[in-house]
Amino acid sequence: MTHILAIDQGTTSSRAILFDAQMRITATAQEEFAQHFPQSGWVEHDANDLWSTTAGTCRAVIEKAGLTGADIAAIGITNQRETTVVWDRHTGQAIHRAIVWQDRRTAEYCAELRAAGHEPMVAGRTGLLLDPYFSGTKLRWILDHVEGARARAQAGDLLFGTVDSYLIWKLTGGRVHATDATNAARTLLYDIRKGRWSATICDLLGIPMQMLPQVRDSADDYGHTRADLFGREIPIRGVAGDQQAATVGQACFKPGMLKSTYGTGCFALLNTGDTPVVSQNRLLTTIAYQLDGKPTYALEGSIFVAGAVVQWLRDGLKMIRHASETQPLAEQADPNQTVVLVPAFTGLGAPYWRPDCRGAIFGLTRSTGPAELARAALESVGFQTRDLLRAMRDDWAGHGADAVLRVDGGMSASDWAMQFLSDIIDAPVDRPQVLETTALGAAWLAGMQIGLYPDQAGFADTWALEQQFLPKMSTELRTAKVEGWTRAVSSTLAF
Repeated sequence: MTHILAIDQGTTSSRAILFDAQMRITATAQEEFAQHFPQSGWVEHDANDLWSTTAGTCRAVIEKAGLTGADIAAIGITNQRETTVVWDRHTGQAIHRAIVWQDRRTAEYCAELRAAGHEPMVAGRTGLLLDPYFSGTKLRWILDHVEGARARAQAGDLLFGTVDSYLIWKLTGGRVHATDATNAARTLLYDIRKGRWSATICDLLGIPMQMLPQVRDSADDYGHTRADLFGREIPIRGVAGDQQAATVGQACFKPGMLKSTYGTGCFALLNTGDTPVVSQNRLLTTIAYQLDGKPTYALEGSIFVAGAVVQWLRDGLKMIRHASETQPLAEQADPNQTVVLVPAFTGLGAPYWRPDCRGAIFGLTRSTGPAELARAALESVGFQTRDLLRAMRDDWAGHGADAVLRVDGGMSASDWAMQFLSDIIDAPVDRPQVLETTALGAAWLAGMQIGLYPDQAGFADTWALEQQFLPKMSTELRTAKVEGWTRAVSSTLAF
């Protein structure tokens, strides 16, 4: 048993990645699944799709590597966070489509809670804001809108979980209903300081606590898979939300270390050690990972649209056929045109937190074409990251936040995007040799737990740089570009 199977269940696809005893990638399998948009601002997944693509890719990757279940020492799971699943504990069937983290349907209810003065209490306990992004209000919506759901929940017949919990339930054949502290910290229901579900918030939202999973460490015993799935029962020993798993995979174990992941959205995390830092800039206080019962905290800034802006160019505007086409297009853009895209397709995240905003493009001319729009799309990710990092440094001033940004995720493969990022934040950007840091983090948690992989210090020593991007842009140009972005955001907020 020399391999760790990492499950990376994301927003647009499920992936399975096999790592060997030296934490090298042996094989990868991936399967996309349908996104459902029933109304403007609503985003859903079919829970059966989440499960079938996960199970399918796991089997596929083992077969692809020429291995069997007997070669798999343990499983680590990382997942899209905040996405909300409610299922029948007797059948395992979801009672409604999963409501995705991007979904904004509870914006009005969140506004009512804020108006009633509840946000300070909620933020004090959870480190989060009253925003539709998080699971708690999504869960309440399902209980309120699925006939009989609330009564069934109170009777103990329904279970709630983020995607990790649902997969654990399915993998173990309903024997384990659990989550880890990082996923619990994203539900709006978990007291990150006391390390338990908040009865006060559950009462406020009308959520029966018997629905909630047991909270465990990020490296812990999550039971064993059903024997029929992989030919034998395989232990599940690591679980973390995708951004926390990436923080672990980037070996950001020391306070002050900083990483940014570019997937569908963009998420920056700053390790603040054993101290939960309260943000003055509407950033989130969250748990980076929890080992041996001790949480390590982080400041997090979330951007809703990063890689998704490239998907929009491809699927919405039909400008490109493949994401890789954006870089050559951006390189061809007219330097004399100043086109700014604010990709608020599902609202603006940190540090603005305006779910009601929608996207806007400024600076269009008759000669604006695909090249200028591609450049503006890639630049929008850099601008949004800059907003996050400035807020983080303001919140943790004097604590020596690392000047270097470690990056990962699909978009980090673009040299053009990473160079612009370094230019606009005016700081080095480090891209590691292993870009699959999210899956690597999940694999390390599981492998470390069973003794196959090294401890934190040993793992940190294995982190290797692929390329460092250093700022090349003149101060004058950077200032002009930032001012243009600032004006564009202000106009978007005012629309």
